[in-house]
Amino acid sequence: MKFISRPAILLLVASFASSSLGLFRLASAQQQQPSSDSKSEKASRTWPADSSSVVRTSTEVDSATSNEPVMRIALSTGTSAATILTTAKLLSVSDFSDEAQPLDATRVRVESRMLSPTRLTDRAYDLELADSLIRDDAERLIESVRLTAGEEARAVADGDKWKVIITKQTRAEVEDTKAKLDDAGFEVLSTKEASPVNQPSAKTDASQTAKASTSPSKLKLTSRALSSSREVIAFARGAAPTLRSSAPLVFASSDEKNSPVRFNDKPYRGRIEVFANTHGSVTVVNVIGLEDYVRGVVPNELSYPALEALKAQAIAARTYAVKNRGQFGSEGFDLLPTTRSQVYRGLSSETSLTSRAVDETRGVIATYNGEPINALYTSTCGGRTEDAGNIFNEDIPYLRGRECAAEGKSAFAPFTIRSSRDIFEIKDEQDLIYARDAALLSVTGFDLPLDKISSSWLSSHVSESEVRGWLNVLARLNRNSSFKAPDDATKAPAFASALVAAVYSDARADTLLSNADADYLLTFRDGGEVPSPNRADVAMLLRDGVLSLFADATLRPKETMPRARVLHAIARMLESKNLLALQKGTTRPAASGVMMLKSNKGKDLPIAVSNRAFLFRQFGENLYQMKTIALVGGEPVTFHVDAKGEVDYLEVRPANNGAAADRFSSLSNWTAQLNLGAVQQRLGRSVRGIGAITDLRIARQGTSRRVIDLEVVGTQGIAHVRGGRIRSALGLKEQLFVIDRVYDDNNRVASFIFTGRGWGHGVGMCQFGAYGLAKQGLNVEQILKTYYTGIELTRMY
Repeated sequence: MKFISRPAILLLVASFASSSLGLFRLASAQQQQPSSDSKSEKASRTWPADSSSVVRTSTEVDSATSNEPVMRIALSTGTSAATILTTAKLLSVSDFSDEAQPLDATRVRVESRMLSPTRLTDRAYDLELADSLIRDDAERLIESVRLTAGEEARAVADGDKWKVIITKQTRAEVEDTKAKLDDAGFEVLSTKEASPVNQPSAKTDASQTAKASTSPSKLKLTSRALSSSREVIAFARGAAPTLRSSAPLVFASSDEKNSPVRFNDKPYRGRIEVFANTHGSVTVVNVIGLEDYVRGVVPNELSYPALEALKAQAIAARTYAVKNRGQFGSEGFDLLPTTRSQVYRGLSSETSLTSRAVDETRGVIATYNGEPINALYTSTCGGRTEDAGNIFNEDIPYLRGRECAAEGKSAFAPFTIRSSRDIFEIKDEQDLIYARDAALLSVTGFDLPLDKISSSWLSSHVSESEVRGWLNVLARLNRNSSFKAPDDATKAPAFASALVAAVYSDARADTLLSNADADYLLTFRDGGEVPSPNRADVAMLLRDGVLSLFADATLRPKETMPRARVLHAIARMLESKNLLALQKGTTRPAASGVMMLKSNKGKDLPIAVSNRAFLFRQFGENLYQMKTIALVGGEPVTFHVDAKGEVDYLEVRPANNGAAADRFSSLSNWTAQLNLGAVQQRLGRSVRGIGAITDLRIARQGTSRRVIDLEVVGTQGIAHVRGGRIRSALGLKEQLFVIDRVYDDNNRVASFIFTGRGWGHGVGMCQFGAYGLAKQGLNVEQILKTYYTGIELTRMY
């Protein structure tokens, strides 16, 4: 379309036939017979890096798809009026004409009104050339008629098939057209009076009448659900209408980049079309190129900053649009801008990174056997996706249950932290805690023979020189310069008093504990053997958990202490006084040996880990020293940093969300509780005739362990809810769940606790999983092939 030279001009187009509704399909070279349709940051490199391995320039793609298709997205289907505006003037221009006439307005309000009786009686004639065609064949026939006979035909939806018709205003025109078509070799199947639904009507100004064009790039396809008794009226200012038509009004801008057309103050690329629908309101459609449509989808479906994941989302969104184009053709548009199709919010939602992902995958879709796939995707799959047949009752070969993770042992390699430090020789489980103590004290400045630490060394008696040296370091850390370790502090009573003196430098225990307190705290088997001068100190340390008894409830005050108990007491004292300088945090995925921590300031905090760091990982209740640890993100960590700013001690607890690629989602794990009344109310529409519901049972699980058959037990029988209806019927986030029951005093089920994973239907690409795989270093092709079985990436244009 040619525009006159004016800055930021908004074009208004009134036509009864849109050039942008035509569908195209990717057809396999093997498909010779017709078949039914089924349901700005500059790129650092061009995509793909190796096109031979990623994108097939396939002969399986029909030549009709060489041009970028146009999408029709319904922005609103039930508004009483639509406001279209721009900062410049409006133009009235035909959808099939190069001419444009300015209107003296910057804003129009379009409403739906009843047609006048005179306008309702306007008639024309439809010449039907073909029926029961698929979309592709209808388009080819239209083009052939235009080139051969010079007539403009259009396609009209007839159920899931298409008719091709030519409309004429008079009987004389009908006869002339029949003769031309006959000469060109086309047969007219029938001639009927046309319904006003397909007819343009007069406007208030004859100069604004739409003129047909013979432009070879225009295909007039009219499947809009127009009301035969209503028209749209545009008001620019005042009460007098500026335009009126029973056909759609189309608005566009000549300077789309700087002054895009707006609907309800939101900017959109492409054009805005408004027409009266069969519900008495107006439908507002954004007519837009496929690439620009995908630009407005990707940031709303996946906003996490991982380029390869965003590329995967762009290809999935583009493929879904191609596969489902025309899904709502009978209502005058292709797709909805909601989760019923794909979330689309137009120009204002675009970002430089998501647009880059769209640009670097331009024209690329996912195909299976040469056909575009129905690229379903789900927000959070809970670690596994499900077979489509178990959710939607239709087996689809490329929508199979898959693990939401990279394959093989190397899956955690990008997140692995390594240490060259030797592992302590710990053989007894009781010594595991002492190994931690030794590591902590070592990085805090205590002189320990790290090459000798073992269960045997820890269980051996401590020497006087060892205790003296360790207590002096403790006093120094506590800034107690007056402390001097006694010569003999190897037995528990003397050690307790020396430990208190090193930390507190006063007679704290003796001051704060009475004799009765001490006697009360020392009521174990050999408590009476603790000498009087040490009783208060021993009692206080036992109370505070710094000292502990042996398994036989004895302190053994007359025996020399094992090294393990001395080190443990010192470590507990330092930890209670916050003198170990330990820090805590929650990880993000590690990268290149660098630990990444979540930060309240919004940016991840990188901290290098020394290659000589002590690494400890929790399994069950205990911490075990390790040579390597994977930090996949979400692990609670406790760590110590040395003078160089590197982590020299690190202990890691497992991430609550596990290690599946979708673990970054807040809904990777969830819990919901429903009482019996709520279950009855929610399932009452799905199961009938079984009386009051008394229990729920999982009858069958799918490949991903999702519930695909829920048995509902009632007082009068048993019913079943199957497939994807389970999630929607119960109102749960997902159907990957287990059930616990809460019973009342009469031992009857009072409520159900659903513990589950994920959010969505669980079929196809997991969006949070795609992000997780991108963080692991997978590229767009690897990500898509993780979720879609047996696909190829094909460039359409």
